Amino acid sequence: MLVAIPLSSCNNIYAHGMKKVLNLTSGNFSFPPRFLRVCRRWYSRPLRWQPLRRLCDGSEYCFVAEAFEPALPALLPLGHFSQLPAIRKWFLQDENLQVGTHLNTDYLSAFKNAIVPLELTRMASTSDDGLNDGSFQRGEAPFDVFLDWAENATEETNERIYLAQASIRDLPQLLRDDLHTPDLVLRAAKGEIYDTSIWLGISPTYTPLHKDPNPNLFVQLAGSKVVRLLPPEAGQEVFAAVQAALGRSTSASFRGTEMMEGEEKAMLEAAIWNSSAPEHDHIFAGQEAHLSCGDGLFIPRGWWHSVRGIGTGITGSVSEPYKSL
Repeated sequence: MLVAIPLSSCNNIYAHGMKKVLNLTSGNFSFPPRFLRVCRRWYSRPLRWQPLRRLCDGSEYCFVAEAFEPALPALLPLGHFSQLPAIRKWFLQDENLQVGTHLNTDYLSAFKNAIVPLELTRMASTSDDGLNDGSFQRGEAPFDVFLDWAENATEETNERIYLAQASIRDLPQLLRDDLHTPDLVLRAAKGEIYDTSIWLGISPTYTPLHKDPNPNLFVQLAGSKVVRLLPPEAGQEVFAAVQAALGRSTSASFRGTEMMEGEEKAMLEAAIWNSSAPEHDHIFAGQEAHLSCGDGLFIPRGWWHSVRGIGTGITGSVSEPYKSL
């Protein structure tokens, strides 16, 4: 049995990207009763995103006292990591600002045979119900595959390739040297750095809502990204509501390709990126950080976050997870 409610009474978070689990009839959305019971408490309260605070300086004392020890997210000072060798060696800024940053293939092609993890998304044409039915695949391939695609692709390209979560341990030594761990992280983590990873793609890129088992420093190497963060309890509530609506009980600690395609991806994206609230009627739930080249973001353990690459051209990032206190 389905319960019909007027579209006008629904928060817009219901209406976007969820039509695979909804029936659209005569201007009303019909929701399974279980969906209403589980989600009313969360989805009836629109999210509002507050700009994330920026640390007063990039000293070890400030970082440890104001972010690392209290386990609170924070932005480092603007361009704090702009001297990383990878920024000037891997990327070139086009004189035409509308084109944005692109890869320095003269340098990177020397490593074309390195095997890297790639995510391939084929974007289908928008279907009648408004939900994209594109396919998603993850695998490994020579770096050259990504370089060739990136040289010709644009933000409108139907076939998207994202070099995602590539461990620097698997990269050639020269590339690893370009991404040396910042002293700030080494001192705060007392040298206990886990597997540093890189992401390369052409905007728009997207990483669904998730949490990490360790605190990490997220550094933007090229292009721009927006990160939305939720504290552990709020993020768990969003995740649990989506899982319940799908009739699942998936662990938040073990995620697979289901988070990258289909109904779960659409629902998580709607919950985080398509929520809004009037100034007079909102709850504070999360924080939003905008990062450009050289900017750094500290994400504490257990904080949920979703990431979007914005603008034009190549976007590149590196994350450095490390041991908690």
